[in-house]
Amino acid sequence: MSVDLGKYATTVLSAYAASLVLLALLVAVTFWRGRKIRARMTALDATKSKARSDAAH
Repeated sequence: MSVDLGKYATTVLSAYAASLVLLALLVAVTFWRGRKIRARMTALDATKSKARSDAAH
């Protein structure tokens, strides 16, 4: 099953490649930001837990 793109092959394949690259970048940035936010939330939670434990004593 082969599709003959003719003279548009370069344009179409380039568009597919660019779309895949952009999609991969979007996924990578999403994971990177998620890890960054999760680390900040963990640090904030640890700070709040410490403040609560200090207030209890």
